[in-house]
Amino acid sequence: MARLGGKVALITGAVSGIGSACALRLAQEGAAIVGLDLRSSFDDRWRRACELAPRHSFEEADVRDDARIGEIVARVKDDFGSLDVLVNSAGTPGGGAVHELEPAEFERVIGINLTGTFIPCRHALRVMLEQESGSIINIASIEGLQGAEGGSAYNASKGGVVLLTRSMAMDYARKGIRVNAVCPGFIETPMFDAVWAMGGLDDVRERIRDAHQLGRFGKPEEIANAVLFLASEESSFITGQALPVDGGFTAGHRFGVARLMGLE
Repeated sequence: MARLGGKVALITGAVSGIGSACALRLAQEGAAIVGLDLRSSFDDRWRRACELAPRHSFEEADVRDDARIGEIVARVKDDFGSLDVLVNSAGTPGGGAVHELEPAEFERVIGINLTGTFIPCRHALRVMLEQESGSIINIASIEGLQGAEGGSAYNASKGGVVLLTRSMAMDYARKGIRVNAVCPGFIETPMFDAVWAMGGLDDVRERIRDAHQLGRFGKPEEIANAVLFLASEESSFITGQALPVDGGFTAGHRFGVARLMGLE
């Protein structure tokens, strides 16, 4: 039996990357899906999700627009009958040395990544409180768990997402609502490609890849599998967690000892 049969999932940042992979994976398990993004340039995963989902719709919106997000969530409740899963996947890169970072750029990154998580949660929670059920999954980052060179604004935003997740988990647990975060490592997405396209980062890219203990970058589908688990009843006793899905990036550091033991 489909693990999300009869459930309705709202996914932000849905048209590509991790968001579209989540839409496809949830649709494969029987969920109706509502996608939300700034644009409607859908990738193949989103198109396949729409083919598989029992029902689907898409809304163009900025996750920072409180009134617009409120309208969309109300429409989901009216049209689909419930809102069972919220996946906050919309995000943007950004950072740099703090003494050179313009306040407007800092606020842009915080606005999309952190405020743009808060606002969909704010409206979805009102529906979930009426139902006394629901699962919210916020896409944070390993850079919300530990620092990274040049990551100032992005690190701050994703660290905020992790603590917002834990706070909401505490506030709403007794109302049947679970709130968790997934913290991806470096995942091959359009945003990932845009960062490396800046040039001059080939050596950095290789060193970051090697810092993942599995020796590779991740795929959006690997994040979507974790999201499915947290959306389903299989994770019914899990809330308030920030789950790294990072190929071992946050496990620790390599110093060559494994090579001496014949393990490389």
